[in-house]
Amino acid sequence: MSYTLPELPYAYDALEPHFDKETMTIHHTRHHQAYVDNLNKAAGEKGFEEDSLEGVLKAVSKYGPAVRNNGGGHYNHSLFWEILSPNAKTAPEGKLAEEINAVFGGLDELKSQIKQAGLTQFGSGWAWLYVKYNGTIGVTATANQDNPLMDTNITSQGYPILGVDVWEHAYYLKYQNKRADYLDAFWSVLDWNAVEAKYAEVLAKL
Repeated sequence: MSYTLPELPYAYDALEPHFDKETMTIHHTRHHQAYVDNLNKAAGEKGFEEDSLEGVLKAVSKYGPAVRNNGGGHYNHSLFWEILSPNAKTAPEGKLAEEINAVFGGLDELKSQIKQAGLTQFGSGWAWLYVKYNGTIGVTATANQDNPLMDTNITSQGYPILGVDVWEHAYYLKYQNKRADYLDAFWSVLDWNAVEAKYAEVLAKL
């Protein structure tokens, strides 16, 4: 199984002024590419029994840190690019909106909890909205390139449908140490159409 860097569905400058061209270019072509290259190297050395990256991550404890870090890096960034858009739908509708209202009391509270998860993640990591195996949704944070799919993540397992990268390489050129400002800007380019689609895909699996 060979992994490749996915092309972005928009230009590197398309998310400005919220996400700048230089950061997007470096983030995609260098950081994400490095995860892909290192995952392919690890895959060549280890060999995977599972037929998908999702399956590998669900059983990642079998494969060691190189697969955990680089497999997570490839999966997480691929999801991240997919949920961003220069023509973003700014609020959820339908079943996902109903679930957000039921669990969080509304979109503003969900945003607040994701921001808090991102701000309080010490060092590098991600903040997530994910679907638990019982079908409900939750917010969590993970360190480094971990995500809720991984069997090493014992407290918040499930399927991620929205992820915010809080590694410094995602925001430092534009926002310096102001992670909060970056997390606020994220909502201007998050496309709820994409998140709704991921939510529907997950529900179909459960």
